[in-house]
Amino acid sequence: MPRKKKPVIEYRHYSLPINFPILLLSGERWKISDIKSEHLHFHNHLEIGICHSDSGIMEIKGESVPFKAGDVTFIPRYLPHTTYSSPNEASLWSYIFFSPEELFQHSFKSAYSDFEPNLWAIKGMNCILNKEEHPKVYTLATSVVEELKQKNNFYQESAYGLLLSLYIELLRIHSRNKPLVEQETDHNLKGDFVISPVLEYITKNYMIPITINDLADLCHLSTTHFRRKFHEIMGTAPLDFLNSTRIEEACKQLKSTDASILSISERVGFQSISSFNRCFSKLMGESPKQWRKAVHSEAQSAKASILEFTGWV
Repeated sequence: MPRKKKPVIEYRHYSLPINFPILLLSGERWKISDIKSEHLHFHNHLEIGICHSDSGIMEIKGESVPFKAGDVTFIPRYLPHTTYSSPNEASLWSYIFFSPEELFQHSFKSAYSDFEPNLWAIKGMNCILNKEEHPKVYTLATSVVEELKQKNNFYQESAYGLLLSLYIELLRIHSRNKPLVEQETDHNLKGDFVISPVLEYITKNYMIPITINDLADLCHLSTTHFRRKFHEIMGTAPLDFLNSTRIEEACKQLKSTDASILSISERVGFQSISSFNRCFSKLMGESPKQWRKAVHSEAQSAKASILEFTGWV
């Protein structure tokens, strides 16, 4: 019997605007085919989707969950999934990407640390909220999209308030749906989910020293197996991904602050200025000093992503 073909996993990396870190993808381009993709994908930010027309299926956590017009989807970062429309349909969507931890860190009390639901506990069916049962979610989500599209006076302040209200509502719904006893633990992670703890850890701790052994231990894998599994899913080596995360944060700081290059290199986790300069030049094509000068002179347009590894979309 032929072995079942293993699905390809695509990591879609979105760099958010620095001054207002919310990304909207909307318009006629964002129609989903009725052809079922052989690829699962996941993102580096939380995704909120609004289905404007037609229907289809979202595959998530091994579940096939139907969606229809008026549904709002709520996909935590690093959660593999795919979506396809019903036969002979092409559902139209709008998507909002943001990092709750970054965006709302000053809005929540310091005691609140779980900015995103535990993706191991959340069920696939709870990632899709229909308009009839959750009219508030639908109204808030569509209002955020309209503010970001229209860009009227004070649209950023309005979009921020609406998105904060939407996110709180999503957290409340998730807390009601959360099982009393969580069956899944990191020790039970299998298949494509196995490296997610590492992605989450790097996102939150890129600024401290991290070794390949540290990362392998998070997945309860040998170093050799972890390297192979990470490269298989991400298309790059674990430490290359770590350094790319550091360089992206450095770009934000080079553009938005007057801090010295040495100070920034230390803040993002590099142990020496020479290793920072070497890694920055490799990824960005020029030195940190040249890049900062070009950005400030508006001679260089913003890159959609500095992370362009094999197999990425």
